[in-house]
Amino acid sequence: MKIVIINYGAGNIQSIKFAIQRLGFEAKLSDDAEEIQQADKVIFPGVGEASSAMKKLKATGLDQLIPQLTQPVLGICLGMQLMCKHSEEGDTKGLEIFDVEVKRFSNQVKVPQIGWNQISNLQTKLFQGIKEQEFMYLVHSFYAEKCKEMIAETNYDVAYASALKKNNFFGVQFHPEKSSQAGEKILENFLKC
Repeated sequence: MKIVIINYGAGNIQSIKFAIQRLGFEAKLSDDAEEIQQADKVIFPGVGEASSAMKKLKATGLDQLIPQLTQPVLGICLGMQLMCKHSEEGDTKGLEIFDVEVKRFSNQVKVPQIGWNQISNLQTKLFQGIKEQEFMYLVHSFYAEKCKEMIAETNYDVAYASALKKNNFFGVQFHPEKSSQAGEKILENFLKC
């Protein structure tokens, strides 16, 4: 199985690569359009600020490529947020894969949310073998609103979508690669889908 982690200069990619190795697979880091298109599975990570990350995608044409991919694609953290239609962070137009807005948490809570929080209302095979209210590791100041594409939710300030799915595209707000055995199980489920 050919697994490609999109390397566009805005991702915590080594920890994802190591998590995939622990599952017995090898992943390649690449920003090459042809290599990404030929992959069996694509992981779209993201750490940092939305507008600058989107500029990096546009500079390489990946903003055009990613929405056209037909194999399973997993967006992680900022990667998931960039797959949405718009983010309040830097007033950024997203890739419009998921029809949902990304909003900033209010000042009523500590921002960013850093640490472990629970996921619930789990749907699809991505969460096979994962129990309701499982804890996942999150670091973020912005969140995707609840929507029809939501396959898991989390509460922090508000109830929000901590995972999304549309066709071959999945997105998770949490970091499965940093979420212990349950997180690795989610990565394994994605690699088997």
